[in-house]
Amino acid sequence: MLYIGIDLGTSACKLLLVDGSGAVLREVTKEYPLSFPQPGWSEQAPEDWWKAVMQGMSELLCGFDAAQVVGIGAGGQMHGLVALDEDDNVIRPAILWNDGRTAKEVDYLNNEIGKGKLSRYTANIAFAGFTAPKLLWMRENERSNFAKIRKIMLPKDYINYKLTGIHCTDYSDASGTLLLDVEHKRWSWKMCQICGVTEEQLPKPYESWETVGTLKADVAKELGLPESVKVCAGAGDNAAAAVGTGVVGAGGCNISLGTSGTIFISSDKFGVDPNNALHAFAHADGGWHLMGCMLSAASCNKWWCGDILGISDYQTEQKPIGKDKLGRNRVFFLPYLMGERSPINDTNARGTFIGMSMDTTRADLTQAVLEGVAFAIRDSFEVAKSLGVSIPKSMICGGGAKSPLWRTIFANVLGIPLTLPQTEQGPGYGGAVLAMVGCGAFESVQAACDTLIHVAQTVEPDAELTARYEERYRKFQQIYPALKNVFPALK
Repeated sequence: MLYIGIDLGTSACKLLLVDGSGAVLREVTKEYPLSFPQPGWSEQAPEDWWKAVMQGMSELLCGFDAAQVVGIGAGGQMHGLVALDEDDNVIRPAILWNDGRTAKEVDYLNNEIGKGKLSRYTANIAFAGFTAPKLLWMRENERSNFAKIRKIMLPKDYINYKLTGIHCTDYSDASGTLLLDVEHKRWSWKMCQICGVTEEQLPKPYESWETVGTLKADVAKELGLPESVKVCAGAGDNAAAAVGTGVVGAGGCNISLGTSGTIFISSDKFGVDPNNALHAFAHADGGWHLMGCMLSAASCNKWWCGDILGISDYQTEQKPIGKDKLGRNRVFFLPYLMGERSPINDTNARGTFIGMSMDTTRADLTQAVLEGVAFAIRDSFEVAKSLGVSIPKSMICGGGAKSPLWRTIFANVLGIPLTLPQTEQGPGYGGAVLAMVGCGAFESVQAACDTLIHVAQTVEPDAELTARYEERYRKFQQIYPALKNVFPALK
């Protein structure tokens, strides 16, 4: 039997063909454009996602017996607002997770509705990337479009709809809408009232491994797949990546270095950070998790190397940064290129180099970018520790985790061992694992991960280097508070 895992990312869609033993037989990546209509805005056309999925699946299956495919599961970028009209046509480009236009709406929700009420209704407070503030923005600024809305979906849910004709979501992805009562796993009628929508406009939520439907006849025919192929609900990208790295059940941790960066702590019990600096979401294994999310992680390195330096060979760029230089860089970088979510929740924050002098080198700046992302993840790591959460080790995944240098920096900034999974395919692999559970190959997500997930290598922290980074981190912590009131004036 074969399974297809879909990773609907921000810049591209990656598709995996996986066999029953968990081996990845083929992977295909299809890119699509990202639009920035105004500074701080970020949009995509859902139709581009669907085109990428269909083209990608055709390539993925070429040379394989498509009749052996029994299940499909997707992990996808979270929070994006996909609005459909009464004919299920897309009303406007999707407003993405890293879009910062909703500062006014976030302020209204957190300060006028109140963080206490939001936390009681949803276990979370408002962040600019969440879906509910986008709905408020659309109601205020695009009233005719808002009036057309008949279904509100998330990015990977749109793909599942196109595959099956079913309007559905899963609890992990729905947690990031600020419309879900996370503790009780049901839509919050209070939040629906606040945002001016009805529960009928929201998709039916499922557990991530549950089957939502089978392939529509026309889709199956175009791809040469059986109509009996099951499509599971899937998960938000971070929950799917956690499944793909085996971070399920109580006490697991995963750091993801993708376009965004996250620290993901799984639990079998519901819990909320009292200051709401970390998100409290449902997990794809049926439990819950705490998560800190920074908006720009590996994308900082891509911006620095690609847009500023004009290169694509990241490994060569990092080559001059030897171990003797780690923990001794006098240049710091704030990685807030798109504003920031966890833990500062500041849409006005911006990227900043500080500490440069006449002897500062190109390598110093490259190193500062890598270290700045690690320091920002540690900010959320510290919040989790302050709650009494023990994090003795962590998995690490994502495009940025392919850099041995970056893995070393992270292990020593955090002071814990970091383990790289043998199959490092993130959300796409997690989606395939969920499809296996949905098709009955395993009785639970935990059982699937216990069987399928294996360790490739572990990076251990060095006591001396960890001490040096401890000193650097304490200095990094002083920079944002010093600049916080400056950022709004830079607009």
